[in-house]
Amino acid sequence: MGGGSNAFKACSWLVHLSHWRWSNSHSFIYESHLSTYLLRERERERERERMVWYMSLLLLILGVGGVALLAYAFQEKLVYIPGLTRSYPITPAHLRLLFEDVWLTSSDGVRLHSWLIKFSPNSTGPTVLFFQEKAGNIGHRLEMVRIMLQKLHCNVFMLSYRGYGASYGYPSQQGINLDAQAALDHLSQRTDIDTSRIIVFGRSLGGAVGAVVTKNNPDKVAALILENTFTSILDMAGVLLPFLKWFIGGSTSKGPKILNFVVRSPWSTIDVVGQPILFLSGLRDQTVPPLHMEMLYAKAAARNKKCIFVEFPTGKHMNTWLVGGDHYWKTVGTFLQQNALENGDESHHNRNDSESSDCAR
Repeated sequence: MGGGSNAFKACSWLVHLSHWRWSNSHSFIYESHLSTYLLRERERERERERMVWYMSLLLLILGVGGVALLAYAFQEKLVYIPGLTRSYPITPAHLRLLFEDVWLTSSDGVRLHSWLIKFSPNSTGPTVLFFQEKAGNIGHRLEMVRIMLQKLHCNVFMLSYRGYGASYGYPSQQGINLDAQAALDHLSQRTDIDTSRIIVFGRSLGGAVGAVVTKNNPDKVAALILENTFTSILDMAGVLLPFLKWFIGGSTSKGPKILNFVVRSPWSTIDVVGQPILFLSGLRDQTVPPLHMEMLYAKAAARNKKCIFVEFPTGKHMNTWLVGGDHYWKTVGTFLQQNALENGDESHHNRNDSESSDCAR
């Protein structure tokens, strides 16, 4: 009996051993398959992540490229906004101003409309060549011009850029520069104004126009006034289109600026202007960051010592002249007195030069 019991135990032990080996073998095979499966899943996951990254990059490129194409195609609509209607809301006649309708032809053959508004029939005071902002037309600026005549006793020449108001054509940087030159050439040839007292005044986009025509005509322009003007359209791109500021920019941009080539109207202003310049900056400008005016002043003053910078704490993009009140008009009036002198008034000029040295920022 004892031998049989031992034999039974031995057989049981062999059965358990065989079962253990079989279980361990299958466990090893299972773990091996599981490990292989997990490795493959991790590889698939990495592949999916790569595909997502590639697709995201592709969508980004397509998105930026699409926006760039749209910006290229419609940038003139962003830079120049003549309005849905090109008719004038009011004319100088509505305000009982003494004016003349003037039609010009630019050097490339575009017909341009403008107004010469006089302080008096025989006025020999300064003549301000006014260049407006990008939106609307010269009719929208008549109230400001009316006050300018009252405060400064000057004449004002208001030009409608091509594509604006009653002028023909379509706006572009090159075209508007030709328009500005045509306006200045016309004024310089008139016999009923003092052509030695022409002052260029530009606001926003008009400042860019004015800076170019002033630089190109040192013998025809006595001085330049800039109000709430941008440094360049490239610098403004990040303001107008914040989602593109990494790809388009001017001197202030830290991005790669790979899309700068799409901008047809860079309007890099100031450059080298030798005439006296007055900078009028509204510190609450919601369209052009006031920093742009500071940069323009710094760039100009580095070469031109006849620069004056004046800030208006409550001035916004379009109403600095209004909220600035008497301080605004006295600032402009003093600048005109100093730099738009009557012929032969050299002693007055020298006196004002010494007085103005304390005005520069």
